[in-house]
Amino acid sequence: MAKDESFDVVSEVNLQEVDNAYQQAKKELTQRYDLKDSKATLDFDKGNQRFTLVAPSDFVASQVKDVLNTKLVHRKVDLKSVKWGEPEAASNMQVRIIGTLVQGIEKDTASKINKDIRDLKLKNVKVQIEGDKLRVFSPKRDMLQEVITFLKEQDYGLPLQFTNYR
Repeated sequence: MAKDESFDVVSEVNLQEVDNAYQQAKKELTQRYDLKDSKATLDFDKGNQRFTLVAPSDFVASQVKDVLNTKLVHRKVDLKSVKWGEPEAASNMQVRIIGTLVQGIEKDTASKINKDIRDLKLKNVKVQIEGDKLRVFSPKRDMLQEVITFLKEQDYGLPLQFTNYR
């Protein structure tokens, strides 16, 4: 019997590209006419993979977030990989918004992806959940291509990448 072909479904973010986008956005905040004297700040904690945005109003906060999102898109970082929290009150009548990077596939989402692949009813396609990724097996590459095409059409609220295609 021939060995099964496989690939991994992962959700990863290139932290170097995120950091580069953050540096560019921070530089634009100091140079852009309408934002440079607004006292808005943007910080990125690499350890916790979290953005902290502090601004004097919701409008300025949304402008800063748009600047960061633009830089992330230019760096080819999917915007689904940043989950923004609700604006909360900070000191001195300011607004704070926390944005967290999503790394890996959560158990609930992995189970949903697994169920959706099983519902395709493709013969001999097996899915195995391995921590924060899924491995899909099949004796035929054509079946794996169908699964990849199907998953690209779905929206699970996070960016999916397909790696280790063997």
